[in-house]
Amino acid sequence: MSETLEALTHDRRPKTPWHIWTVGIIATLWNAGGVLDYVMTQTRNESYLGSFSPEQPDYFFNFPIWANIAWAFGVWGAFIGSLLILLRSRYAVAAFIISLLGLIGSTIYQMTADMPSSLNTPGIWAFNALIWTSVIFLIWYSSKMTGKGILR
Repeated sequence: MSETLEALTHDRRPKTPWHIWTVGIIATLWNAGGVLDYVMTQTRNESYLGSFSPEQPDYFFNFPIWANIAWAFGVWGAFIGSLLILLRSRYAVAAFIISLLGLIGSTIYQMTADMPSSLNTPGIWAFNALIWTSVIFLIWYSSKMTGKGILR
């Protein structure tokens, strides 16, 4: 009887720490912004693109297919990874790694493409640095939580 009770308590997940919810919710909201930007740009939503400078839509519409795929992996990987944190799944790590690979591809394209001057500003590059920081943090965090058995 005590062996059965011990087996049951051993297989239980550790209690969910408060920060899982905080990180998961903030990450989901943050990465939903990237998904929104991607979807609105890819669907050529006129009201969304109305806030762009005149040369920006053409820049985005002329991405080569590999850059579009990288962008998709970056935003969708991060969004799915954020949801997986909330679901306490260890697969969050893989999703964030996919996101990082997409971010690497997107950054290579940004650094080598003929980017409009309105997108080549210190503010844009600072925002890109924030994106890099968030993805690296989320890989680290989800790896740490997987190691502790919080994400399974």
